[in-house]
Amino acid sequence: MSVECFPITILPHVSQLYRDYVALADSAKDAAVRRWYGAEPFAGKWIGKTAPVSHAGVLADLLEKQAVEFGASEAAQANIAKLRAGAQAVVTGQQVVLFGGPLLTILKAATAVARAKDATRVTGVDHVPVFWMATEDHDLAEVDQVSLLTKTTVETLRAGLKVAHAVPVGGVTPGPEIEAVLERASELLEFAPVSEWLRECYLPQDGKRPTLALAFGRLITRIFADQGLIVMDASSREFHALGASTLRYAIEHAGELQAALMARSEELVKGGYHAQVLVAEGASLLFLLDETTGERVALRRNAEDQWKAGGRVFSSADLMAILEVAPERLSPNALLRPVFQDTLLPTAAYVGGPAEIAYFAQSAVLYEAILGRITPVLPRLSATLLEPAIATVMDKDEVQLPDAMTTAEDLAQRLGARAMPIEGKRKLAAVGNAMEGELAALTEYLAGMDASLGSAAEVSGSKMLYQMNRLRRMAATFELQKEASLRKHAEAITLNVFPGGHPQERVLAGVWFMARYGEGLVERLVTVAGNQCPGHVVVRL
Repeated sequence: MSVECFPITILPHVSQLYRDYVALADSAKDAAVRRWYGAEPFAGKWIGKTAPVSHAGVLADLLEKQAVEFGASEAAQANIAKLRAGAQAVVTGQQVVLFGGPLLTILKAATAVARAKDATRVTGVDHVPVFWMATEDHDLAEVDQVSLLTKTTVETLRAGLKVAHAVPVGGVTPGPEIEAVLERASELLEFAPVSEWLRECYLPQDGKRPTLALAFGRLITRIFADQGLIVMDASSREFHALGASTLRYAIEHAGELQAALMARSEELVKGGYHAQVLVAEGASLLFLLDETTGERVALRRNAEDQWKAGGRVFSSADLMAILEVAPERLSPNALLRPVFQDTLLPTAAYVGGPAEIAYFAQSAVLYEAILGRITPVLPRLSATLLEPAIATVMDKDEVQLPDAMTTAEDLAQRLGARAMPIEGKRKLAAVGNAMEGELAALTEYLAGMDASLGSAAEVSGSKMLYQMNRLRRMAATFELQKEASLRKHAEAITLNVFPGGHPQERVLAGVWFMARYGEGLVERLVTVAGNQCPGHVVVRL
């Protein structure tokens, strides 16, 4: 297995804030960006930060109970015991997406495992990896899907889950419809051992159907059994009671926190960035579960310091009463969630993706106000996995990953142009260069005579250059027709590494790679994550 490290800038749609954050690894660009994060993410400069909790015993009790439900390995049980004894946690997390979701889920967990190993080795203090399941989100459509690769396309499977209200997704229980989805997934996974894992995790046990949270927890626990990953679902009353101090602070100091967030948003804009989460007047950091329907509704605060959720109005005292008797009804939004998480866990560092890390620039003000510190946030492993057959084709056609971040048609045109005889390339280049030079000189001369002549020359020149480029494309297409394999190569390459115009890690299911490369793939990815490439990695399988 070989590895290549590319700059993160090869990936599309990555925010400038995240790009500058990653650039902290090898540049002095630190004035604004550094102060928004708890520690530098690279070269181990975050290691040594400690965040003990006073409730380690209660936390371990709750995790041990869940570990039984998830079928945790001895290694995971041992790591929970280490937490009880005062170990620190390296945390990551993800929504409970069907069948484990895209590859990035596995990349996140592998990174947490690698960073926990690093910190343990350097400090001599135990650090354990923890996976936080985002079970309280209420966008069911977002998690009710998984994409698997066929020879010619990406097939997205959906269970078609329905709920009457926007309830937390973790508590949704798939019915008999999941069986047909499992059958199709097994076919696409060629009935590899991981397809049996899916059936064991998502089908009824002892006559009881699992929720999305339980099934997802079982699967991630199984995939990372050897690495001792602790998987947790913090949506219960007991976990929310442990984190009640943060929820209480968000109620009591709502106005102050909102003002701080709005000031940070302005600071981000002045720094040339944009706020990742819009903070509007009257918004709050909390959601409330309707006690009748179970719907998760955003709480909003008005000028009279009243809170509204759906059609109901609450006072701060009302919310405090709910927090006292049913804390699970109150849950944090995207900005408060990491603070709530680190109220529960002794988090030494959090491993996140580009969007999460961009959120942290805003969440930092909440950390400082509520916890008096900022948890270091580290980038997850960003990777494209190259199968041997695809790697061979890319090598033969001299295609590197940045070249493949495009459409199949565009890549095919490039391959066709590259396949032209040297003499044809030279002639096209010579004519094109000469035309550009002469047109530029003519346009400048005519513009000196009269501005309108210059404008006309510019328009006419653009038309001639368009026709020249059209001629290049026609020549490339001719070569593609002569060598039909080039188009097939382009289609195969882009399907595998840039499916649907998106990076592979964000589309293709992690279990698809597990099916083809077995349990050993996880440890290999942990090793790759340990190399700490500050950009995007190509892993040749």
